[in-house]
Amino acid sequence: MAVCVGMWMLLLLALHVQGGSGQSVQMDSSKSGFVGSQVELRCIFSNSNPPVKISQVTWQKLLNGTKQNVAIANPALGVSVLQPFKERVIFKQAAVRHRTPSLEDTTIVFSNLQLSDEAAYICEYTTFPAGNRENMVNLTVYARPMTRMTLTTPTIVARSQRRKMTVATCVSANGKPPSVIKWDTRLKGEATFQETRNQNGTVTVRSNYVVIPGRETHKQKLTCIVTYRNEQIKDSVVLNVQYEPEVKIEGFDGNWYLNRQNVQLTCRADANPPVTIYQWKLLNGSIPSNVEIKNNTLFFKGPVTYDLAGSYECRATNGIGTRTGIVDVNITEFPNHPTPGPEIPEQQSNPAAAIGGAVGGVALLGVAAILLFVFLRRRQRTFKGDYSTKKHVFGNGYSKAGGLPAHPPMPKNLQYPDDSDDEKKPAQIGVTGGFEGGERDFDHEAEDLKRPYFTVDEGESRDYDERTLAFQYDPEPEIADDMISQTDGSVISKKEWYV
Repeated sequence: MAVCVGMWMLLLLALHVQGGSGQSVQMDSSKSGFVGSQVELRCIFSNSNPPVKISQVTWQKLLNGTKQNVAIANPALGVSVLQPFKERVIFKQAAVRHRTPSLEDTTIVFSNLQLSDEAAYICEYTTFPAGNRENMVNLTVYARPMTRMTLTTPTIVARSQRRKMTVATCVSANGKPPSVIKWDTRLKGEATFQETRNQNGTVTVRSNYVVIPGRETHKQKLTCIVTYRNEQIKDSVVLNVQYEPEVKIEGFDGNWYLNRQNVQLTCRADANPPVTIYQWKLLNGSIPSNVEIKNNTLFFKGPVTYDLAGSYECRATNGIGTRTGIVDVNITEFPNHPTPGPEIPEQQSNPAAAIGGAVGGVALLGVAAILLFVFLRRRQRTFKGDYSTKKHVFGNGYSKAGGLPAHPPMPKNLQYPDDSDDEKKPAQIGVTGGFEGGERDFDHEAEDLKRPYFTVDEGESRDYDERTLAFQYDPEPEIADDMISQTDGSVISKKEWYV
């Protein structure tokens, strides 16, 4: 009977230890910190009601399946921190270290974090009669990298071979996690990258910037941008590139003519370091005696002559090397183009051209409109007849249309004397004595000649002698009422005239 009671007590104790009583250990799932910094690992015991007795609290480091004690808190034995954590780990609550400690909060503080501290940490509570309760936190340790940027050499020398070379190096050393390096520059170069994993788990990233040094790379800014997590670190340098002179001769404008005054040639050289020596030479002869040399300029004294023609060479030398420039000078008898005047700025000439074009277009349209108006007006005035009466025009040869009449048809019965060698002259028919002036009123006829025309009615009212004209004409054909005679002998319809 006593054996059965004991077995029931053990069974109840086992069920109580395995849970269901409400005790728990509260911890963060993960924590992180940088090398050299401080971090707290929280551990709080949630007791039950009635509370259980806490016999001991143990902190352990779990790494690769192996546990290592870090710190122990015992109500009877006190607090103990083991090596190698003795100098860097303490219990945060002072009550843990009292003679009668309170062990519900056993949070520890890590100081001066090291990369080797990265691991999982277990906080284990030993209680009675509930047994053991524990929880775990993962600690991550970051290493901020050391970033630096350096020039390959303080002074970069550009050689004539124009070979690629490393001009700058950017390094992000001992970072965890590794950094990302980028370059910001106007240079047309390329970058190389290399990562090295160190034994302590950090990574060193190295990037070299490669370019062909030359005149165009001198004084160019080169910036290294290192991105570490959410941070950016920038470092910049300005390249100092030494190069040979770049030589150009100025002054010859292609218009050196006889007797021109004040001409000169100047040797321009872009170099680093600056040019120290300029040398002039005439390739197809010797420099004329009237030429004065001052540093990098040739001054030609007096008027221009044919003796100045030739190929002039300038040699410029600095500490890196020597380069030359050549110009061919030719002399003409007369100026081959006028001296250019002041240039009109583009922003001023363009609006002027636009305004001129607009004015010209308007003028052209106006002239076209005037010509069209004159043409139509003249068409309207071509016919000047009177459509209200039936009148035929006779008189001094002018019709109402305003034009000259057609030449009358030649008489059919003109006679020429057969026995005359003189110029053939027409003779009048039916008249022996020609015109009889005594029977004609020439004064009255002179008044008629001044009139532009007279009508048929007027002609019929006048007494004309049959001898007025000796020529005989065919009878004039009758013209319909709606037809009008034209100056060229044709007729047109009044209806068609206004269609």
